[in-house]
Amino acid sequence: MDINTKMLRKNAFRVTKTRGFTASRVRVPGGHLKVEYLSKIQEIAQTYGNGTIHITSRQGFEIPGIPFEKIPEVNAALQELIEGLKINQETVNGGYPAAGTRNIPACVGNRVCPYACYDTTAFAQRMEKSVFPHDLHFKIALTGCPNDCIKVRMHDFGIMGMTLPHLDPSRCISCGACVKVCRKKSVEALKTENYRPLRNEEKCIGCGECVLSCPNMAWSRSEEKYYRLTLFGRTGKKNPRLGEDFMKWVDEESITKIILNTYDYVAKYIDSDAPGGKEHIGYIVDRTGFDEFMKWALKDVTLPEITVVYSPVYWNGIKY
Repeated sequence: MDINTKMLRKNAFRVTKTRGFTASRVRVPGGHLKVEYLSKIQEIAQTYGNGTIHITSRQGFEIPGIPFEKIPEVNAALQELIEGLKINQETVNGGYPAAGTRNIPACVGNRVCPYACYDTTAFAQRMEKSVFPHDLHFKIALTGCPNDCIKVRMHDFGIMGMTLPHLDPSRCISCGACVKVCRKKSVEALKTENYRPLRNEEKCIGCGECVLSCPNMAWSRSEEKYYRLTLFGRTGKKNPRLGEDFMKWVDEESITKIILNTYDYVAKYIDSDAPGGKEHIGYIVDRTGFDEFMKWALKDVTLPEITVVYSPVYWNGIKY
């Protein structure tokens, strides 16, 4: 059977080692879904695939062993998941309209984890609605706190939750628990002065350990949600590297706008001869210079007064 492999990939199917067979890639933004959809994935795997699934590193599913001729039927069967997970779609029963922008993974977030500073699943789902579908090769990941359980520094855009801790002096009993935990589990941003904890604003990473450790609830999380945004981490054969800090104490709206602006930047400067039509954003920034990226990324972005921007950004890593 003749097959257009470019359209196959765009439709979120994989070219596999077994001639005539493909694998369907199922998006799960934020890595969270109702358990009822697992039975649908099982049904598709048993009816059209080889009866197995692969749980991907990006919190999606791959269903292997699907014959090329069954792709339209699989797309129709996926419709329940696509609608249930509210994935943007161009044609009903047409499956996924793009695969370039990868599934957006997230740690479990503050729905479950006491350390998380925000609802990672909800933000991942909002981000999905903003950026998908798109053919450009973007990797975005979200983590609830600086513990970084999802490893956001290995992605093009890493979104790390922060909280701006507030101290109510009237509740403080000068026990020193917050200072101790900050020293042992965080970055030693607190010290004792006149029997009260004093926060080093520049050093604080917004982890919230002080809030969790206080026995009298003198520390509280900020109502505003803040984030650290890291840029252009990557794996792969050529010059793997960790993402570096671009901003801290930045808001959700600004992050979303920066990422959308970066799509325009990449569309302008991507190497037309890049293998498979995709190029890591970091390579493009290396070629155009960071100042040019900044000009595009910050277009029409109004940052909170508290935001700290790092510029220029330099990356370390393996060099070949």
